[in-house]
This record gives sequence, C-alpha cells and structure tokens, in this order.
Amino acid sequence: MSRIDLFRQHLTEKRAVKVIAGIDNFDIENIKKVVTSAEQTGASAVDICARPEIISEIREMTDMPIFVSSIVPSELVKAVELGADAIELGNFDVLYKKGMSFSAEEVISLVKETIDMLGDMRTFFSVTIPGELAIAEQIELARKLETMGIDLIQTEGHYSLDSQADGVRGLMERAELTLSNTIELSRNIDLPIMTATAINPTTAPFAFAAGASAIGCGSCINKMDSTLSMMATSRSLVEIASRNATKVVELV
Repeated sequence: MSRIDLFRQHLTEKRAVKVIAGIDNFDIENIKKVVTSAEQTGASAVDICARPEIISEIREMTDMPIFVSSIVPSELVKAVELGADAIELGNFDVLYKKGMSFSAEEVISLVKETIDMLGDMRTFFSVTIPGELAIAEQIELARKLETMGIDLIQTEGHYSLDSQADGVRGLMERAELTLSNTIELSRNIDLPIMTATAINPTTAPFAFAAGASAIGCGSCINKMDSTLSMMATSRSLVEIASRNATKVVELV
C-alpha cells in the first residue's frame, strides 16, 4: 500500500484527518512539531507549505502522506517532484487576509494549468472551493472539477475582521459557513468532501454529520506552543473521526 492509499482508505471509511501546518507557515521547527503530532496520533495526512527546502526536510522525517498547498501551479508540480503524495490547490482562507479573492473561473484555470504541467506525473489532487462563492457557484464548480478527475474537494468558511462571541458560540459561528457548504455540496456531488476552516474537537463532529469524509484541522493544532498539546488535540480529532467511521459501518 502506498502512502496516499492509506489516506484514500480513510476517505472511504469517512474518517480522514488532515493536519494543516499552514500554507504561509515557514517556521520549520513549528512544522516539525505539527508533523510529529499528526504522525504519533494516527492522523491520515499532514498539509505543509510549498517551499522546496521544507518539503524535502519533512519528506525525510516522515512516511505519512504529505499534502502540499499552493495557488501557484509550478509550486505544486515541484512539490510532486520532491516527494509530495498529494497537492492542494487552495487553502485560500489565509490569503483572504491579504485582500485576495478567487472566482470559479480562476480556480478552473489554475487547475487546468496544474494538470497540464503535471503531465504523466499526475498525482492525488485536492481543490479548495472558495467559501466566498454563492452556493450555486460552488456546486457548479465542484461538478466541473469532478469531470476533470479531481480526487477531493475541500470546503472553507470565510475570513472576517468582525469580533466573534466567546467560547463554543464563537467556535460555531466561525465554522457555520464551512459546515453549511459541506451540507449543500454533499447533496449535489459524488466527490468526497473535506471540511476545513475552524474545525477543532468542538466542531469536528458537526463536519462529519454534515457529510464530510474528511476534516482539515489547522490553527487548533499549529498555533499551540508544545508538541504535547498538539498531540492531545490531534488525538482527540482522530478519535472523533474513528467514531464516525464506526457509525458509518453500523448504518451499513
């Protein structure tokens, strides 16, 4: 079984957990902690930035599936050459903070360019559906990506400067959009869905209930100071995902 086959298996079992170091996280020591935490707790994959020296170093330290995220096709292709098991066009949320936005047409164009550049190196390909798009546009985009042979789509919420409520209410407000997007997309496409943005031990069960086959978890882990605390959160997420897989089997 190849590394990415393990992730595919977890997708099929609706229990995949991708731990996200961050598309703009270039702190190698932090990334190593995130990777160690994901690996030691049985996460399905880790997602890192597209900086070549970081990809090479992380590839040397782990055999777990590595996703590399970028919005630059040439960076994604280089990542595959350096040993990435999967590529992710997106994780746009962090880029919204810089005033950037992405239309459905731009996403399709970037996907086509990446596929053309990959040529015979075709690999597992995940694409983020911009959370700012109207849901009808998201569904149409997802269907087009499905016909293009994309393996996985990732939902997201939105970035806001507005203050949010404290505690659980604030967590749910942050995750509300990505959860609703997951529900709508799961009803309209056959591709597996990964729910990301504000997914943590509080909101993860709702993501699976909404129809996700996977969750993408970033700041609830990569913002922590110690490997121990990262591991505790990652372990909690893996346990939640495993319980969802058990429920799916029982229903079948």
